[in-house]
Amino acid sequence: MQKRGCGIRTGVEYRERLSPSLWALVAAAVCGPMAALVFSPVDTTLALVVGLVVAVGIVVALVMLSPIVEIRDGELRAGRAHIPVEVLGQPFGVEGDAARTARGSGLDHRAWHVIRGGIDGVVTVPVTDPEDPTPSWVVSTRTPDRLVAAIQRAQLRLRTPRR
Repeated sequence: MQKRGCGIRTGVEYRERLSPSLWALVAAAVCGPMAALVFSPVDTTLALVVGLVVAVGIVVALVMLSPIVEIRDGELRAGRAHIPVEVLGQPFGVEGDAARTARGSGLDHRAWHVIRGGIDGVVTVPVTDPEDPTPSWVVSTRTPDRLVAAIQRAQLRLRTPRR
């Protein structure tokens, strides 16, 4: 446990990497054979090596550069941004048609967005800080219920006095 700031905070309570879907990774891996085709007139061994390196490199880059959503040390972290849970309101998660609306026509341009295609769930968390111009955070997640519960647990932990 760490004590930092005004409340007691603990380690990671929720963590999810918003990695690309399988079809996106397969489509990226197809770049390998295309690169191999370019080098095949020069040397077949070189073409195979280049194709393999390109395919693996692109897939690894897509996975490693995917944003991470986590609740850690009393903060919601989405990508490179983070915000203390004490300035967040009641989160709510949606899936299916409601999530498509939240990512599309219902999207507030002033909100902070970490949205990834191929990930159906969306959690919206209002920001209650009157000095923050961002009205809410909209975050893609594969498990909206778990993210909502983790935010609520972190908020409850900060409000509960420790002995």
